[in-house]
Amino acid sequence: MGTLLYGNSGIVISFDDRALMHLQIVISAKLRRRESFVFSWIDAADANSGRSAIWIDPASTLYYRYFGSRVPTINREWIDALMLSANSAGGLVFMTEPVPTPPGVGAQHATPGPSIR
Repeated sequence: MGTLLYGNSGIVISFDDRALMHLQIVISAKLRRRESFVFSWIDAADANSGRSAIWIDPASTLYYRYFGSRVPTINREWIDALMLSANSAGGLVFMTEPVPTPPGVGAQHATPGPSIR
């Protein structure tokens, strides 16, 4: 379980290492273009459920901490789906990895339950 530490406020958000890697790619792409955006997710049951959001801009301090030492393989469909979300008016909304679908059928997404401390 990896963590995303946000700013100096001590906000720690836990994600699976694979999910965190995909988020890092999307967030980094947005910040390289000096774009600000909202990042939101559904909280895990152990974090009292609910929904959380943070404002990310080029001045944000972010720290990605991975549990494992291996770099996960990248799913281009997932990156594309997350980037599409990040470029929308609602901002980046975390979603689980798309289930592989046959050609011509849309991918299905569900919201996960990362925990925030």
